[in-house]
Amino acid sequence: QVQLVESGGGLVQPGGSLRLSCVGSGFTFSIYAMSWYRQAPGKERELVAGITSAGGRTNYADSVKGRFTMSRDNAKNTVYLQMNSLKPEDTAVYYCNARWASSYWGQGTQVTVSS
Repeated sequence: QVQLVESGGGLVQPGGSLRLSCVGSGFTFSIYAMSWYRQAPGKERELVAGITSAGGRTNYADSVKGRFTMSRDNAKNTVYLQMNSLKPEDTAVYYCNARWASSYWGQGTQVTVSS
């Protein structure tokens, strides 16, 4: 069955860094565009970053440009989100999404930025 499993979340101080990972299985990972979304308490889910199937192009929300970097390794069926200079407003559950003919979601990983 299709699975997307996120990991790497946790508690970090403002200005710190985290690296999220998302491993896909049960589908042809390399043909899917991948994205990271996040949802903070009381807010709608928002797009954070996206990457094309081959990894040639990325796009970012204005709020994370210059701080977050998304990448993928199709040999490992994995996408990453390197998050630097974290701010309290980055606190949210982060979700991995795969999109092509269908759309799949992971279960999410909590990121908390607090002193």
